[in-house]
Parts: sequence; structure tokens; C-alpha cells
Amino acid sequence: MVLLVPFDGSELSKAALRRAREFSEYTDEAVIALSIIPDDADYARERDWIGENESFAVESVREALAELVADVDPDAEFRCEIPEDVSSMADLTTDVVRTIREVAHEVDASIVFVGSENAGRVTTPVCSVGAPISEDPEYDVHIVRHAEPVVA
Repeated sequence: MVLLVPFDGSELSKAALRRAREFSEYTDEAVIALSIIPDDADYARERDWIGENESFAVESVREALAELVADVDPDAEFRCEIPEDVSSMADLTTDVVRTIREVAHEVDASIVFVGSENAGRVTTPVCSVGAPISEDPEYDVHIVRHAEPVVA
């Protein structure tokens, strides 16, 4: 079994990866950082993977995300998925969620560590992958809502 971390390079996904690494020290489970890169320049710009006037290349984004993962956790395995059968009936977030859930099942994830500002604050966040991923009973979910530990 493994600890799976959907990773988009955001501060919350970095925090989720750090938490998974810490947890793995107690469980001896491997950590997999999963990046999903739809072939969509607007999606890439929304996530600050590329600049406003920069051209989009999936391989460049993949390399940049792999480097970020290595900076946060050099022992984590980096995995990248590029959805090819993007549903015309669903939005990209739905396709990203579907891919995360498929990979979680494929790698037999025991816990999925999700960095999400709004998961858990509202019943169904509009743009978060947290809620739909947490619906799957096959694995536990650890939602990271703060990039830095909260000090009381």
C-alpha cells in the first residue's frame, strides 16, 4: 500500500506531500506524488504552471512538477498522468478527480493526502477535488487546509 498525494505545485499540495512524507516515516509506506496535466493551456495558466503569454508544453510542465516534488520529498515517486479521453460531458476538474481515483485504486493507496483550501468547509466545493475524492470508501483521506502548521 502507498500514500498518494495529488500534486499540482500549489503550496497546499506541497504541504500535503510533506505530511505524507512525515506519515510514511511511521508506516514505512511509499509516497507517490501524482500530477495530472490536461493538455489545456488555460488550465495550466490557472495553476500558474505557465505565464500569461507563455506557450504550453505538457513535457515542460511535467519536468517542472517533478523537480518541485523532488525538492519537497526526494524519496517520493513522481507519477504524471495526461488524461487523453477528456469527457465532453464533464469539466476538467471532473476528469482530474476521475484520474486521481483510478490511480488510487491502481496503486492500492491506503491514504490520499489532498491539499485543498475549501474541502471540508462546504458540502460540495465548486472547484475542489477534495470532496469527490473523499467519497471513495477504498482509502482514507487526509485533507490539508493549511500550508504551514497552525500554531494555537
